[in-house]
Amino acid sequence: MGRFRNVLGNRNFSLLWIGQIISQFGDRLDQMALIALIYRFAPGSTTQMAKVMSFTIIPVFLIGPIAGVYVDRWDRRRTMVVCDILRAILILSIPLYFMKLGSMLPIYIIVFLAFSIARFYVPAKMSIIPDLVKTDDLLLANSLVNTTGMVAAMFGLGLGGILVGIVGAEGGFMIDGVSFLISGIMIFFLSTRALRELKKERPPLELCRAVRQSFGDGRLIDVGKGIADVIRKSAFDEMKDAVAFLKNQKQIRSCLGVLFLLWASLGAIYVVSIIFVQQAFSSVTKDIGLLVVGLGLGLFVGSLGYGRLGHKRDGFRTIFSCILACGVVLSIFVLAVLKAPNLLIALALAFILGLVVSPVMVISNTLVQELTDSTMRGKVFSSLEIVVHFAFLVAMLVSAPLADRIGAVKILLSVSSLLVLIGLAGLIGQYGKVRRT
Repeated sequence: MGRFRNVLGNRNFSLLWIGQIISQFGDRLDQMALIALIYRFAPGSTTQMAKVMSFTIIPVFLIGPIAGVYVDRWDRRRTMVVCDILRAILILSIPLYFMKLGSMLPIYIIVFLAFSIARFYVPAKMSIIPDLVKTDDLLLANSLVNTTGMVAAMFGLGLGGILVGIVGAEGGFMIDGVSFLISGIMIFFLSTRALRELKKERPPLELCRAVRQSFGDGRLIDVGKGIADVIRKSAFDEMKDAVAFLKNQKQIRSCLGVLFLLWASLGAIYVVSIIFVQQAFSSVTKDIGLLVVGLGLGLFVGSLGYGRLGHKRDGFRTIFSCILACGVVLSIFVLAVLKAPNLLIALALAFILGLVVSPVMVISNTLVQELTDSTMRGKVFSSLEIVVHFAFLVAMLVSAPLADRIGAVKILLSVSSLLVLIGLAGLIGQYGKVRRT
């Protein structure tokens, strides 16, 4: 634990880490409040649940492609602070005003806007981590950040199931809004040596020339158009650079493929598993919350354990072993709950599932950070966000209406079988590479 204490002894990293624990907890509590609201309108409908989730994912495709470009230009700390403040204002407006209107439409719009802002926040957060810690501590730092993103999210969903039952959906949104404010305050006090130079915040040279030329020629009306054209061209060129970079990085492409499959599986079971648990345990949010706590504990232990012991492990072999284990544990969970819904057994299996899935994200994020130059990290992590959320959204939109027709159990068992096959195929491929070398 000494190395973990050293990383957490880093003031800048600790501020970021703690701020993310608070923010992610509140953010997932917000999702539990949304689940409770949807249950009021359409109990047991996987299609309606998928509709809500779509508003949180679509911004990835609309905003994500350009977000990374501007994150690499802007001061990353300042970007994160502004994003937190804006999200706090939006989320707090739900219980203070929009819930009183008696319609879900404005709430969907607020959720869409909040997650659009998050498209700038996520690549800024992932890009700033290597600037806060030493290279030797990067794997440990990512295991802790992975704990922030996964465990805090799981506990937010888990305890949120209990809290929403006590304070209501309104209270859940209030806590989420306050958590964003606290996170923004903590990130405001970060100071990093490797933040971008002041030129990042200055207009590009081409932009200055366009403005000067427009004024010089007396074409004041064309100033706005000239600025827009330069920004659009510059952003497009930088996105092309990101694509070219990814084409030349075989290991990063492999990470993208693994994450695509993993998030597609998650998307296929996310909404379906909520309905499955609600029906099996005859509750709306409480038992879902408790099971997610078990999953979060497994993610916590797995993230810390791999961060400490995983330095000498073969990364991709570990990834495929974990995917195989995920498929096995998921199938056991579904069959156990289906045969005899016992909360303690379900909690234990949820813990094991979190334990085996956590190294996948830790390994993937670390490999991408180690192989990516600082000037490209924002664009690359935005690309990662687009890939994984596309996989999640498509799988969710396919599995949700399908589950309404054939049942949640068949969907869950099909996904678990697919994970087992992917894990076996990946391990066979890795051992084949070792034998050839």
